This record gives sequence, structure tokens and C-alpha cells, in this order.
Amino acid sequence: MHDALLADFDAGRKAALARAISIVENHRKGYDRLLGALHPRVGHARRVGITGPPGAGKSSITVCLAQGYRAQGLTVGIVCVDPTSPFTGGALIGDRIRMEDIALDPGVYIRSLATRGSLGGLSAATREVCDVLDAFGIDRILIETVGVGQSELDVARTADTTLVVLVPESGDSIQTLKAGLMEIADVFVVNKADRPGADRLRTEIELMLGMRPGAVMSDGAGHHGVDLSRNNLARHVREAAAGDETRWTPPVLRTTATDGTGIAELSDALDRHYGYLESSGQLRARRRARLRERVVDVVDDTTRRRLWTDAATAAWLEERLPDLEAGRETPFAIADALLARSADLLTGRTT
Repeated sequence: MHDALLADFDAGRKAALARAISIVENHRKGYDRLLGALHPRVGHARRVGITGPPGAGKSSITVCLAQGYRAQGLTVGIVCVDPTSPFTGGALIGDRIRMEDIALDPGVYIRSLATRGSLGGLSAATREVCDVLDAFGIDRILIETVGVGQSELDVARTADTTLVVLVPESGDSIQTLKAGLMEIADVFVVNKADRPGADRLRTEIELMLGMRPGAVMSDGAGHHGVDLSRNNLARHVREAAAGDETRWTPPVLRTTATDGTGIAELSDALDRHYGYLESSGQLRARRRARLRERVVDVVDDTTRRRLWTDAATAAWLEERLPDLEAGRETPFAIADALLARSADLLTGRTT
């Protein structure tokens, strides 16, 4: 079955791409063999993660970036990680509706994925779907997340570059810090910058960037006689983001996606970050880390599936619950014993 699918996939047929993604996303029979066949082709596409609070305009930014890439003759894959429907378990596909301006472009492929309750809103299949798009020959992959919860850190492990979109109404700088965004963002965007408070939010983000350990102050700012005023520190960050080629300071850009203001500067920043990753060796490091995590994910998934779908294992555990209840055994001892008795099961050997 997969031979015919791969032949159509190699021929560049969108129907084959859609079918391959469905097999991978739902972990249908043979999905691992399909991914294995595609793995040697992965590594061509640039992956940009786009996250931020709901209502920040992530979909509008995504559309604008996609249109810019298409104007350059590049193909674009958009992976929208949507909330899961409580009725069907599927994605609510709101992003497809918001992206109607590019939905019919033959050089753009849009796929909505359900979070399926995954921590952080990124389903376990998101990286695999990106691999399928990459193997298909897509040039740019934009991964737009739900944008809720601290565990949006997952997007940083999926993308080469992480873009955090905020709006003046996003809240104060303390909330931004609490969300963990300072650690994952490679580029910040203050969208809807025509609204009151945009400049203040931009300055506050730059101040927090300047106060991070090892930030731009390390070149001398902070010593006696140096002006550490609010405006001066923000200026230091802005200058470092614009001109330092040896280290990456996340730029804080202003956009108004509804009319395209600032999108060209944003696209340029994404290109500059990718160039920095290549020249510094960070691109290889990030992608190797992604491969390592992929192996860990596969082991975790395989272990859970083999253990907890095995009727004998479930019966064995059930028999030991009375000892746990009475305090004669501990969960740790039972877990060790379960693993010891499950060696053949976990390795796929039959006795």
C-alpha cells in the first residue's frame, strides 16, 4: 500500500501528501515504516514556530508571511495546532477559515491538527507531520500553536526559529515573564502596533531582554558611571538586536498584520536568525536535539503502548493492588517488578 502512496508522493501529488499526513497524524498501521522511508529526505525546510496569546493575530501574521514567501517563489506548509473538539476529538479548524486568502494557493498547504489534550497544545504528531511536509519538498513550514499555557515551550523544540506574537492588550511584563516567553522567543512581534500601548510593551520586552543573565549588559553596562536608565537599556538591546553578528539578541518588532506594516522587517529578521543559526552551528545543534527527542518520544510511546495494552500485564498489576492498599508494597517496588517481568514484552520478543 505504501509503495503506491510513495510513488504518488514522489510525483508531488497533493492527495498523496494529505493521505501521508493522515496516516502519520493518527498513527495508523505502517506509519512508522512510512516515516522511515521519508526520513532521508528531511532537513530541507525551514521551520518557524508562531505562538502567543489568543487574539494576538497569529493567523494574520502567518498569512502575511506565507504571502511573502509565495512572492519569492517558495512553497509553504502551515500546521495549525487547534483546540480539540470535545465531541469528535478533531481540530476545530478555525485557522482554515481565518486563512481563506491563501487557502486556494496551490503553493500553500494548510493542515489543522488537534491538540488531543497534549500538554502545551502541541500534539505528539506535530513534528512528524512537519517531517512529512519537509520530505515533500515544502520550503517553509509555519507552525501556529493554540497559544495558551506555559507549556508552549514545546514549540521551541519543534521549530528552528520561534516567533512570539504579543499585542498591547497582552498584559504587563510580569505576565510575559510568567509565560516563559523570554526563554523561547528568537523574535518578538508587537502586533496591532497602531493601538495605544504598543511602544510601552516593546520597551518593556527590551528591558527584560537586557536584564537576562549574559545579555547585552555584559559588554560593560552595569559598571560604575554607566547609565542604566530605562531608555538606555532598551536602546542597548535594540542596537544589539540590529547589529551584533556574533550573538543573537531577539529583536522586538512592530507590525500591523491587517495592512502588512512591518511584515517585510519581520521576514528579514527570520532570515537573519536562520543565517545566525547556520554560522554559529546552532542550527545543527537544534536539529540534533530534535532528533534525540524524537527517539525518546518513540521509546516512550512504544513502551506505553506495549505495556498498557497487554492484558496479562493489566491482570498482574490488578492482583497487586491489595498489597499496595495495605501498605505491604510500594508503587516503586511494583513498578520495578513490572519492568523486570516485561523485558520480552518491551523489546518485542516472544517467549
